[in-house]
Amino acid sequence: MADILQEIASNLYDGDDKTVANLVQRALDQGSAPEEVLAGGLIVGMDEVGKDFKAGDLYVPEVLIAARAMHAGMGILRPLLAEADVPTAGKYLIGTVEGDLHDIGKNLVRMMLEGAGFETVDLGTDVKPEGFVEAVREHQPQVVGMSALLTTTMVNMKTAIEALVEAGLRDSIKIMVGGAPVTAAFAEEIGADAYAPDAASAVDVARQFIE
Repeated sequence: MADILQEIASNLYDGDDKTVANLVQRALDQGSAPEEVLAGGLIVGMDEVGKDFKAGDLYVPEVLIAARAMHAGMGILRPLLAEADVPTAGKYLIGTVEGDLHDIGKNLVRMMLEGAGFETVDLGTDVKPEGFVEAVREHQPQVVGMSALLTTTMVNMKTAIEALVEAGLRDSIKIMVGGAPVTAAFAEEIGADAYAPDAASAVDVARQFIE
């Protein structure tokens, strides 16, 4: 059984979505539990992608292709995992802050998190502070990710965090920020819990928060 899971991981890494979907189905047909296929196949494959992306051996297009293969496998597993009430790695809410319409980095983080077994709630772009507040109330995530690509919009991360403080929700969540102009010093200055320089690091930090 370990062989087929290894095959899933390696085809996911190569971005072969059709083969990944077929192998996931075959593993299930052979009696593997959905959570076993997720942990031993898809998550192992995406972890490898994340590691090589961080090291500079893979680039954004390759990660996106691998993520597409991961989604092909998840399409088969998701209903079974929900049916079996398998707990996720955690719930992560993510959005690009008000005034900013960039979403490639955010989408990459979301895909990597899903590949690591997180349940994600994507608020999209140009999210107003009250949008974050309402979503935290509704979805009750453990972690909130805020993204910005422009120096003119990164200040809106601070406004969003202040809105969460005012709403009395700040202590119930961990806040991560990221994006091209964002730094660890800026994250500290605005009261965020962490800064992630790339999508793979975002997964590592999120895992630490959930542990």
